[in-house]
Amino acid sequence: MKILIDEMDDGWDEKLKELGYEAYSVKKLRAEGHKLRTDYSVINYAKENGMILVTRDTESGQACEESGLPYMLLDNDEIFKIVVNKLENY
Repeated sequence: MKILIDEMDDGWDEKLKELGYEAYSVKKLRAEGHKLRTDYSVINYAKENGMILVTRDTESGQACEESGLPYMLLDNDEIFKIVVNKLENY
């Protein structure tokens, strides 16, 4: 499973690699010369390379859904669920 971490969470790729995942960062790929300036190009890159996109960008999540690309959307609703879960288990 290949994972593409959107630029807001650059650094998660390194943490995921430490756990044995094949993870890449949009920010690092840009630094290597990949043309990933728009949501469209990021989504296409993930699709072409068989990746799951992890993003906080709601529009990117919607675009992934429309194009059938696997993704994890970490929007405010998801973060709130995590907070509530932790509070319930506190």
